[in-house]
Amino acid sequence: MKNLLALLFNIYYGELKNLSFRIILEFTGAKNLKMLRFFERILVQLRGETLKLLLLAAVILLAWGTLAPVNTLVWWVSEGAEKLGLKNHQSKNLLKTTNGLKRENLSKSNSRINCYIIFLPGVGDFSANELTPGEEVFLNRLVQIHPNCVVVSDVFPYSVTKKSLGGQGLFAPLWRAVENGDGWWENADILIKIRNLWRFAISADERYGPVYNLGIASVIIERMNAVHPIPQSTEQPVKIILIGTSGGVQVALGASNYLDKRLNTQLTVLSVGGCFDGNTGFEAVNHVYHLHGRRDWIDDITRILFASRWPVTVGSPFNQARRQGRYTVISTGPHAHDGSEGYFGTAKVGKSKTTYVELTLQKVNNLPIWSENK
Repeated sequence: MKNLLALLFNIYYGELKNLSFRIILEFTGAKNLKMLRFFERILVQLRGETLKLLLLAAVILLAWGTLAPVNTLVWWVSEGAEKLGLKNHQSKNLLKTTNGLKRENLSKSNSRINCYIIFLPGVGDFSANELTPGEEVFLNRLVQIHPNCVVVSDVFPYSVTKKSLGGQGLFAPLWRAVENGDGWWENADILIKIRNLWRFAISADERYGPVYNLGIASVIIERMNAVHPIPQSTEQPVKIILIGTSGGVQVALGASNYLDKRLNTQLTVLSVGGCFDGNTGFEAVNHVYHLHGRRDWIDDITRILFASRWPVTVGSPFNQARRQGRYTVISTGPHAHDGSEGYFGTAKVGKSKTTYVELTLQKVNNLPIWSENK
């Protein structure tokens, strides 16, 4: 490691310095010289102990990502397969109504509920029930406008064990400290986002994604049944509208593959500033609506990061859905990715009396997905 650092240092500050800049300029052009000089100044400032600390942090981050799938695999070995009725040839009806359903939910069993709105939050969430005030307003208004729908908002998309971060074993005290801390700890919530980002990556991974997404799908079915018994009739498909924000959209698409196999359903995914790859779930859903704000640059990252979403990968499920008219992009207005001016922000838009969340609600409510006959 020391030899590698010494070589990098020599490239910039030794005999190869001028040669390296001449080679780079041949490919980038003189207009980028200022940018290269900027990075050079950064390297100067980071040399020494600071650079070592950053390298150590990078190694820890990579190790963290390498171990991220372990929790999913442990869940599958210990209880996942058994819970899904796949061990010892067990038979288990995931749609069976449990005796623990609340009385008020059972009283609705004969009502005309034929629509489930599943809300999957972004990577900054700590637990299943951590809705922001704007998200609560959004979901409550949807149910008021569409009384044939019920909301399932207690699915934590970044854990197949259904536990919040505060209840997950060895690191539970750390997550609780980050969530409830003040002072310096207020800025440590980036650890929660990094941890949940690795679960986002697992959902998109071809090796571990199927197990993870199957687990999330089973949780969704369980919570749907708890909120309102899932209709057993096979004549009319159950309408499931998966609304995801940020990384929750990737998990929604991943779970769609298994919801489609286990339920007679009509699946729609609403991506509210969502981040997702172009391989997962598009073959299972009827339609994906992607809502994008003018000031939201976060969801553009995955459009660049995942080759399956590039126009040249014409055979990817994403591009096939786009050509078939099953993928629609909708501009929501001046939304940022999150915060008070995000999609669920409660601030006013400019000098108007409309809040950002009300603007989002208008766009969602105008989509052609709410008719009971569709």
